[in-house]
Amino acid sequence: MKRFVLLLACAGSILAQRPSNPALLVPQEAPLLDYVAVADPLPVPDAAAMGASSDVAFDSKGHLYVLSRGPKPLTEFDENGKFIRAFGDGLFTRSHGIRIDKDGNIWTTDVGAHTVMKLGHDGQVLLTLGTKGKAGEWSGESHLFNEPNDIAIAANGDLFITQGHTPGAGRGGVPQNPGVLKFDKNGNFIKFWGGKGTEPGKFEVAHGIAIDAKGLLWVTDRENQRIQIFDQDGKYIREVKYAGLPCALDIGKQNIYMVNGFAGQLLKLDLDGKVLAAVGKPGAAGTWGEFGEAHFIAVSPKGEIYVADSVNRAVQKFVKK
Repeated sequence: MKRFVLLLACAGSILAQRPSNPALLVPQEAPLLDYVAVADPLPVPDAAAMGASSDVAFDSKGHLYVLSRGPKPLTEFDENGKFIRAFGDGLFTRSHGIRIDKDGNIWTTDVGAHTVMKLGHDGQVLLTLGTKGKAGEWSGESHLFNEPNDIAIAANGDLFITQGHTPGAGRGGVPQNPGVLKFDKNGNFIKFWGGKGTEPGKFEVAHGIAIDAKGLLWVTDRENQRIQIFDQDGKYIREVKYAGLPCALDIGKQNIYMVNGFAGQLLKLDLDGKVLAAVGKPGAAGTWGEFGEAHFIAVSPKGEIYVADSVNRAVQKFVKK
C-alpha cells in the first residue's frame, strides 16, 4: 500500500502559486480548534497512482472523491475511507475543483485546459464547457474560460463557476478577468460578474465558492484576503476580511469550515463568517496537521473534515478530539 505522502512534495511546490508578499502568509489569529489530524487516512494501492491532491468532495452516499494531479486523477473511497477505484486517465491538464451533484454526476474544473467537465458516475464525459487549451472571455460567440477554479450548484441546478487562478496579469498573454460565471443546469451561459480589482464585487483571484442556506454565494477572493457574498444574480451583499489566503470553504448547518492556503490553517467560522477557532500551520510533507497549502475542503456526513493539500500532496483528515 502506498500513501499520498510518498510522492515528493517539492514537485507540488513547483506548481503552486506561493505568494511573494509575506503579508499573505501571516496566519489568522484564533483560539485552538478542538480537532486533531489522523495519520495516513486514505491508504491506496500502488495502481491508484495519485498525485498532488487539488480538491475533495462527498456524494449523497457519503463516498469521498479526491481530485488529484496524478495519472489517475479521480479516486473514490467509501464512507469508511476504504479505497474503491481510481479513474479519469488522460482527462485533465491541471485538475483543480470537484463537486458532486444530487444525481451523482461529477463536475470538475481544469485550470490548465480552461475547461469544466461534467462526468457520469462511470467517468464518461457528459458535457464540456470551454475550449480545451484556449483561454479568453465568455461572450455570445466566444465560449472561453480563463482558468476556472471551482463550482457551486444551486438547488435548481444552476451552476456558478469561479475563474482567474493566476494573480496579476495572467498566463500566456491573456489578461485575467477573475469573477463568477453563471450557467443553467444544461450549461447555457446566463451572466458574468467580477473583473480585476480590490473594490466590492471585484477580485484578484476568485478561488472557492459555496452556497449557504439562504442561497447566497460565498466566494473566496484569495489574494484580496476576503470572502465576498453575493445573491445568485451577482448583487454584492457584503464581505468578510481574513489574514492569510482564504482558499475554499464548506458551509454546514451550524458552522462554516475554511482553509487558509499557504498560511496552513483549517478555520471554524460561524454562519456570519466570524472566526471561532483554527488549527494547523505550515509544514513539510509527512507531518500530519501541517500544510504545504491548505487548498480545498469537504466535511463528511459524520463531521470528519478532509483537506486537500496541493503542495504536500496528502489529503488530511481531521476529527474532533
